[in-house]
Amino acid sequence: MASNKEAWLDVFRILLAMVLPPLAVFLQVGFNFHFWLNIVLTMLGFVPGIIHAFWVISRFGDEPKQEQ
Repeated sequence: MASNKEAWLDVFRILLAMVLPPLAVFLQVGFNFHFWLNIVLTMLGFVPGIIHAFWVISRFGDEPKQEQ
């Protein structure tokens, strides 16, 4: 079960994903493939970047950041 602080961070990331999708992805996973893919998707069309950001936040929500 997520703590109250973690729940608020998830809400913050979701709201951020609607405004700046790459920043939300960066906060979730750091500088890795998903961050760069989100930059490209956002440049191709804002909506694909948002959808990908939501997917990354939901997919990698419970896992800690992995250093690469």
